[in-house]
Amino acid sequence: MTAPATLRPLSELQALESESIHIIREVAATFAKPVMLFSGGKDSVVMLHLAAKAFWPAPIPFGLLHVDTAHNFPEVLEFRDDAVAFYGAQLQVASVQDYIDDGRLRDRPDGTRNPLQTVPLLDTIQPSRRGAGPRQGAGLQHAGRVRAVGAP
Repeated sequence: MTAPATLRPLSELQALESESIHIIREVAATFAKPVMLFSGGKDSVVMLHLAAKAFWPAPIPFGLLHVDTAHNFPEVLEFRDDAVAFYGAQLQVASVQDYIDDGRLRDRPDGTRNPLQTVPLLDTIQPSRRGAGPRQGAGLQHAGRVRAVGAP
């Protein structure tokens, strides 16, 4: 006969990871077409890893969206694409530069483009509301230039 297993309390980091995974699963279960913003930066990579852990061994059941300001180093974009491929995720990229090029947006005098990300973001998610309500919404319809990157 073996002794009963003793439960150890979770460390603070383990508790935060567990809570994050729970939230990601709840979002995926509640919304029809959720999407996770993903830039390839450190915060995004942690979120991507948590999403992968939340559904392993199944694939991540929602897409990733990067609203690209065109102010990233090429190495960041290469890492972003490599991370997406590693996890077998679907990535869509909405380009601020495309909006500037066709006149829907204008560069700001201070050169920052972060505030300009709002219009491409909303144009990308608004047509179907990306599952704005529980289990509602149709497939994602793209307004503006959005390109798919990563796994088919």
